[in-house]
Parts: sequence; C-alpha cells; structure tokens
Amino acid sequence: MAHIALQNVQKAFGPVHIIKGANLDIADRSFVVFVGPSGCGKTTLLRLIAGLEDVTDGKIFIDGKNVVAVPPARRGLSMVFQSYALYPHMSVRGNIAFGLKMAGLPKAEINRKVEAAAATLNLSPYLDRKPRELSGGQRQRVAIGRAIVREPKAFLFDEPLSNLDAALRVQMRLEVTRLQKQLGTTAIYVTHDQVEAMTMADKIVVLNGGKIEQYGTPLELYEKPANLFVAGFIGSPRMNFVTDGAAAKQGAATIGVRPEHLKIARDGEGWPGTIMVAEHLGSDTFLYIDCGAIGTLTARHVGELSLAPGDRIVLSPEPARIHRFDKDGNSVRA
Repeated sequence: MAHIALQNVQKAFGPVHIIKGANLDIADRSFVVFVGPSGCGKTTLLRLIAGLEDVTDGKIFIDGKNVVAVPPARRGLSMVFQSYALYPHMSVRGNIAFGLKMAGLPKAEINRKVEAAAATLNLSPYLDRKPRELSGGQRQRVAIGRAIVREPKAFLFDEPLSNLDAALRVQMRLEVTRLQKQLGTTAIYVTHDQVEAMTMADKIVVLNGGKIEQYGTPLELYEKPANLFVAGFIGSPRMNFVTDGAAAKQGAATIGVRPEHLKIARDGEGWPGTIMVAEHLGSDTFLYIDCGAIGTLTARHVGELSLAPGDRIVLSPEPARIHRFDKDGNSVRA
C-alpha cells in the first residue's frame, strides 16, 4: 500500500508547460480521481507518477521516498491503460501470468497468483480462452488481473472504461470501486467523465490547463466549488451562471445555481421564462428555459412534470444554494 505525495511537480516539453506546479497528498488506501477536460494534463500527471515521463521539476514521494530518479519498474506501481493491450495469441491465463513469468517467479507461485486474481475478477471460467473470445468488460478485467498479480503498492488507471458502452461502463465502475476497497490498495484513476469521478472517488483532483483547480471530496467540490471552472465542471447537468443585475443584488459578479436547486412554478416572483425543450425521463424532468436577459437556464425536477415547450413558468433559486463568484471567477463565501 502506498502514500503518494507530490511537491511542486512540473512538466514541460520545450517552452510548453503541461503541468504547472502540482502539489498533492494522496493517502494510503484511498481512491483518488484525476478529472478534467481533454488536454488538461491529467494523463501526463499520472505518467509522471508512474515514471513513464520525466519530471521537469519537483518531487514525487512514494511512502516517503523521492522516486523522481527511480525507474518505473522499481516504483512498485501497476498501470491499467485505456487500451487493453492483451496478447491475442495467449490465453487469459497466459496474459495474466506474463509479467510474473518475465520476473522469473516459480511456476507454482505464478499459478497461485493467477488463480486468486481470476477468482477475484470472476474470470475463472475463462482462463483458457483467448482475448477474441471475451467481451469488452472481460478483456478489461484481464488487464486489471495482470496488474493485480504484481501486488503493487498502488494502481494507476488511465481512462480504463472509455472503450466500453454506457451500460457496461456503469457495471465496471462498480466492479473497479469494489475491487479497490477489497484489496485495500491506493488507486489513482484518470477520467474525463465527472459522473465517473463523483461516484468512484474518495477525493477528486480537478485539473484545468495543467493546474490543479481544487482537490477535495466529491461533496466538497459539489457544495463548495473553489471557482467558476470547478462549479461548471462538477455536476450534471452543469450549473447555471447568471451575470446580469441578479448577480449584483447578491453582491457578486456571477452567481451560480444548480438545476436541481431551481424551484419551478406557474407564476409568482422569480425569473420568468419560456420552456424551449422539456426532457421527460420518468425519474426526472429536465427543462431548458429562455429567461430573456438572464439567459438560458436548465432546471431539474425529480419525477414527472406536465410541462411542454412554449409553457411560461417562473424559476426561483433556493437562497441557501446560490453560489457567488467575484470578477476573477473565485468563490465568494457568505
């Protein structure tokens, strides 16, 4: 198991700075997710921890030891990539065992470790099959099994579920989370999907342009975003932002209200608007409303709501759920 700490870690390719001074403290046995838009540096930061990229400046500690000069194979980490990278001519057993064979472990020990990993991942019936005979989810489990048998200090996952369909992603998300808790191993997981981050992580690192915008628990990021970027990135549907006179009345340059925190009424005081689109999902109703000078807002109602495009409604934000931001986009605490 591993405690991982980053001190002012920087990465530049020539004049281009990709990681701009990352400071992190990742607790032993925790599940930490790096999330952010494409090109924000999340995969580069993971590769720096793994040793697959050289650090331009700063220090990376694993259990108190600076590993910046330590080669990847000696850091005690296992990485699971977006592509399964399985050997097509080998069986599931052969793929899982390959790294152990290369390390020269005795055959009996290899078999024991492979059987244990297969049982953990529900792969025991498939050990003699080739990768082409497996589903996408099963192939991903084989890739995870190959990492498990090395008994690493920490797992590093680089968007491992992005090649799967939506339903399978949900299933594998649960399996990966369960597995990490069962093994009690530190895990760092990269994704661009904030829903994946919110549902899997003990703590989330939100990256933007090579900079860590905020590091905290899912609920901390949801309830107390540090700035406009985090507020708009965390939460689905995304937060509504208002910059007209309604923001000034709240003593802010911008106010933010999440769709689920807007009350919907036929009339009364608030922000009047016209429904442009109504999405009826059964469990939820999502409304997209033209509120004139205030802009287009999104509202979420739990359950079914008998409203349709063209209907006039009034939206009112829950006062305690209004987020305030200054002219620089930073959160203003009440």
